[in-house]
Amino acid sequence: MERLEEEKATIASDIKDVYGEAKAMGFDTKILRKVIRIRKQDHDERIEQEAILDTYLQALGMVSAGEDE
Repeated sequence: MERLEEEKATIASDIKDVYGEAKAMGFDTKILRKVIRIRKQDHDERIEQEAILDTYLQALGMVSAGEDE
């Protein structure tokens, strides 16, 4: 367990370093994290969530129907 916790801390540090390098090159790290989160999702689940989000945005008048097409 201790060895695994050490490895986890090392990996977390490496990930932080990579995001720091990306930020230094001008990338938006919030968006990068969101892209990673999206890529982890199942394709069908992502499509369903995007459709629901679009429906909510339309209901709130934040986008018009067909605007994102």
